[in-house]
This record gives sequence, structure tokens and C-alpha cells, in this order.
Amino acid sequence: MTGPGGGSGVLGVDSGGSGLRVVLAVDGGRVTAPLTSGEPVRTGPRGIDAGHLLEQLLPMARRLMADTGAGTLRAAAVGAAGLTTLGDSLRAELPTALARELGVRRLALVADAVAAYTGALGPRVGAVVAAGTGMIAIGTDLRAWYRADGWGHLLGDTGSGAWIGQAGLDAALRAYDGRPGGSAPLLARVNAVFGSAPAVPGQLYPRPDRPAVLASFAPEVAACADGGDPVAAGILAAAARHIADTAAAVCPAQDAGGAGEDGTGEVRLALTGGLFRMGDPLLVPLRAALTERLPHARQVPAAGDPLDGAVGIAVELADGRLTLPRDDSMLHIVRDGTDAPHARSTDRSP
Repeated sequence: MTGPGGGSGVLGVDSGGSGLRVVLAVDGGRVTAPLTSGEPVRTGPRGIDAGHLLEQLLPMARRLMADTGAGTLRAAAVGAAGLTTLGDSLRAELPTALARELGVRRLALVADAVAAYTGALGPRVGAVVAAGTGMIAIGTDLRAWYRADGWGHLLGDTGSGAWIGQAGLDAALRAYDGRPGGSAPLLARVNAVFGSAPAVPGQLYPRPDRPAVLASFAPEVAACADGGDPVAAGILAAAARHIADTAAAVCPAQDAGGAGEDGTGEVRLALTGGLFRMGDPLLVPLRAALTERLPHARQVPAAGDPLDGAVGIAVELADGRLTLPRDDSMLHIVRDGTDAPHARSTDRSP
């Protein structure tokens, strides 16, 4: 199925914890404003629910095609949180469905970390730390992908918003108990946010979104650190060291050999995600830790977000110039219903 217009475009999709975001890049390079669903795609026994994703995606894609006059889609890239471990349903169902409903013949199914990397650095050698409630680092030498952490708040995500929030709550409850390592300023913030220290378990443990609740306390830790609390500052310094360790686990060496589109072998390092909006209380120790652990990597601002990354992958796929490493679990390419050759990824725990 195609739209009524005569133009063409490529579709970029970002599926994450806050819902689905969709844009269309039309001929000439213009990118539409994103349409947003506001409803996260469900997961079920088969992982990410392909049917639920399509229910949201297809009406938005058709609206964008109608608004722009794009009669055909040359390619699409769908970035999805959880694709690596929960993406079997998407890999099995999306290529056929998007070909049938939208005429998509070239499709990239992209792990959210790869979309974040591409949005931040593009097709260049380097590493990206994507951090918010959780945390993952991903790097590439343009021959393979390397990832570390992203194991969730019970097993990892060390240095993430959930980790910082939990450490802050621990310090507050220590102060309430009179145990060593407590923080009176953090206890005051617990009383303001949760009502009292004894109220915390009842407001945390029954919640299905416990990581988000933990992460919601991370800005309180940053505020206390900014106010001079040494315990809060110590938590953020520890988070910075953990993040730097994870980045070092995936960052290519100086002589990685991949030149990237700019023709240099420079190794770049970028940070992306909501965690880094906490500002100097985290960023100052983090920049120092990254300089110490990765002196060969040049720290640069992220150029864009995961949706920008999905669009960039779709454009390069449509033009036949995608140079990023293929991978069944992290960057899965389908052309005319056929899986493209792929490379492998490497998990590296810090």
C-alpha cells in the first residue's frame, strides 16, 4: 500500500518508555515534526508486542505520508527499547506488515542503544553512554558493536538514575536509623517527597515502575550535592566512576582502524539521555573520570537523539550507503523480505 502523492520519503521511529515517536524525512532532506503516541508499546510472552506497535505506527505513518505527499517509502528504521532481548516478534512480523501496509522494502530494526549512538555520533568510531532511568554504553570500530551494562536496576544499570536514586534513599534511611553513612539533607528530602522515611517502602515496593520511582529521587541527590552535602556528592562521584568504567569497556582503542565518514581515525565519546540534565553535580566528576579512564577519546556533545539516529539509518539504508555494522539483535536489516548479511556484536560487562 502506498499513499496518493508522487514524492517519496523515509520513516524514522523511536519506541521507548514514553511511547512511540515517528517522523518522515522527505525528498530534499526536510524532516517532519514528530508525531507521538504517548503510550509505550506493550511486552508479552513473545517480547515486544508487534501488533501493538503497528496499531500505533500505521495511522501516524499514513498521516505523515498524506501531509507531505509522499506516495512511497524508500526505507524505514524502527528503533526499539528491548529489541536485543525482546525483539523476536518484531523481527518476525514487522518486515511483512510494513511492506504490505506501507510499501516498505528496506527496513532496519534497531536497538535503542544503536539508535542513540547513531543520533549522537553518526557513522563514526567511538562510544556513547545513554543514561536515564537505566544506563547502557555502546561503542563501535565500524566492524562490530560493543555493549556494556543495560542489565536493569536489579542486576546493573550502575550509575544510572535508578542507581543514584536508590543510593540517595539508602543514605537517607541510614540517617533516619542513626547508622554510619547517613545524610540529614537527603533525609529531609525524603520527608518532603515521600512524607516520611517509614513511608518509603510502601510507596516503592508495590509499584511496577520501581526503577522510575528510584530515578525520580536522583535530582534530589544532585540538589543536595549542589548544596554542599558530602554524602550526596560522594554518591554522584561514585556514579561518575561507574559510568566511566562502563564507557571504557566499549570504547575502541586509538588505532581501531575505522575511519568513519569524516575520514579520520579519531575516537569520539558522547553522552545522551535525561540523566545528564542533572548538570554540574554529576557532569563535573564524570568528565574528570572519563578523561582519566579514556584519555584517547575526545568528548563531544551528542549531535542528536535516538529518533535522529533512526532517521539517519533510514536515509543511509535507502541510499545504499549504510556503513554501520549489521547485527541480528542490534541492527537487523531486511531488503525485499530478505535478511541482509550481518556482523556480530560483543557484550562487555564493566
